[in-house]
Formats: sequence, structure tokens, C-alpha cells
Amino acid sequence: MAEYICLFSKDTLIIKPPKKSPLFSRTIALWFAMLCGVYLYGTCLKHVGTFTMLKFQNIQLIQKPSLEALIPTLHYPKPESFSRGECALNPVRFFAIISMQRSGSGWFETLLNSHINVSSNGEIFSVIDRRNNVSNIIQTLERVYNLDWFTSASKNECSAAVGFKWMLNQGLMEHHREIVEYFNHRGISAIFLFRRNLLRRMVSVLANSYDRKAKLLNGTHKSHVHSEQEAAALSSYKPIINSTSLISDLKEVEMITARALENFNSTRHMVLYYEDLVTNRTKLKDVQEFLGLPLMELTSRQVKIHKGSLCDFVSNWDDVNKTLNGTEYERFLHADY
Repeated sequence: MAEYICLFSKDTLIIKPPKKSPLFSRTIALWFAMLCGVYLYGTCLKHVGTFTMLKFQNIQLIQKPSLEALIPTLHYPKPESFSRGECALNPVRFFAIISMQRSGSGWFETLLNSHINVSSNGEIFSVIDRRNNVSNIIQTLERVYNLDWFTSASKNECSAAVGFKWMLNQGLMEHHREIVEYFNHRGISAIFLFRRNLLRRMVSVLANSYDRKAKLLNGTHKSHVHSEQEAAALSSYKPIINSTSLISDLKEVEMITARALENFNSTRHMVLYYEDLVTNRTKLKDVQEFLGLPLMELTSRQVKIHKGSLCDFVSNWDDVNKTLNGTEYERFLHADY
């Protein structure tokens, strides 16, 4: 009968079956074969685990290519859904609120953020380093629209719309060609918000500029307030308007607005006016439908600062009234908003 041989480590074990018990020898051989198999399996498993760990550690050292390398090509993937697992099937609409300072954009953004599925991240390009060249602008946009920008506006719920507020004088006009191309590649929707009564906007700009230094609210500057008392304190300052350059100043703002609409005409966009939002709340329904949102009642805690007749808020009202009477801007003297 043939002999059974099993190799175990460096030793060789030879089992010669008893001449009188072939069944017993076969059983012993089978048991040793099983032990050899278990040992070899355990050894291999240990080496595989070590290899897997090393491979995993190597992967951690691999870094993503820098965004700067991708910017010159201007090829941007279109996002389809929110990154979190529970929101994987929830499409996200990207937007930008395009406006000018003191045009109601802060109030409008708080209204949008009162929606449970909206995250609007504020005036992110107020920081100069983010807008000093087109590469920095695109990198900042990538962070926002790749859902990597986290602020107090970020929601725990699944986001249906994500965006921010962008002023015309924050690099938007200087680099409008690249930004329009980016918007169209990424499917960004633009919401233009302007103010019809440019005289009221001028008063608000001058008063806000004064308060940056004066800090009328207990030594603190506030651009927006949440109480009638705070509004009264800020509106107590009455700026002097340069009546000599007033008409040309108003015309310049109109030209900037028209140029912005022309530059971004090829994007998906809608145009809103602050006065319409104040007097006609159905406009907020239009905005929600534009962004593909489930309709909700939108609210804001902000309180209007200059409420009432403009003559109560301008030091040289007689000069302003005389300058605008009989012109195309005469209507600004009487409008409440």
C-alpha cells in the first residue's frame, strides 16, 4: 500500500499505515491533511490582510488633482443630485442672487433661507481674495456648487436649491464672460434683484456708509435690523445728497443694471424688483417655482429701516426735490418703497 506523506512547516511527517488497519491509517492521514490545509489557509489570510492594509494606506496618500489644473479647460461636470446618501435621488437646483448693495437682497435671502430646502450662503465674494482673479472666482464657485461650502445657512434636510448672493461690483462684471460660461455649463440659475426707486437706494447706501464709522447701535454697525427701535436709531441720520451730480448718478446705476442683464442674457434667469416683492407676495411663489421648490410660506425677521416719506430722511430735501421735479426721475420723490 502507498505511503501518506504530509509536509508541515520544515518537518516531514511520514505515516506508514499499519498492515492490519488500513481504515485507521486513512483516517489519520485525512486528519493531518485537514490540519495542513487550515495552517496554510491561516498563513495566506494573514498575508492577504497585510497586503490589503498596505494598499489602503497607499490609497490615503493619493491626493486629488488641484482645481487650478482643471480651470483653464472650463469643462465642468453637471451635478445631478445631493451628495449625502439619504438625498441621493433629490435633485439640486443651483442659483445665484445677483444684485446691488442696498437693494433688498439681504431681506430677500432671509426669505429664501426660511424655506426648509434652500441654502443661500450669503455674500461670499465680499472677501476680496475670492474675487481678485477669475481662477479664484471659479474655485470659490466650485466649492459652493459641489456642496462643499458650509455656513449657518446649510440645512440638515435634503437641499433642493443651493446658492449665494453676488453683488455686481464684486468681480461679476469684470469677468462676466467666464462666469456666464461657467453658469451655462453647470446649469446655474440667476435671480436678478434690483430696486426701481434708485433714490431710496441712494439714501440707504449713504446712511449705511455713515453707520460703518458712526456705529449708532451701541457701538455696533448693522446693515440689517430686527426691531423697530433699531430701525428708528439708524434712520435718525439724514444724509446730504449731492444734487449737482444726482441725475447723472441715477443714470449710471441704470446703465450698470442694463449692462448686467445684457451680459447674462444667455443664462437661465429671472428678474425681480424689491418693490414688487414688498407689495405682491405672489412673486415669492414665482421664485419657488423657478427654483423647482415645494411651495412654502416664506418669512423674515428683518425690519425695514427707512419707512415712510423720503423727505423725512434727507437733510437737503428741497434741493433734491427741485433737481428731480420735471425729470424722468420725479416719480422717485413720491414712491413709498
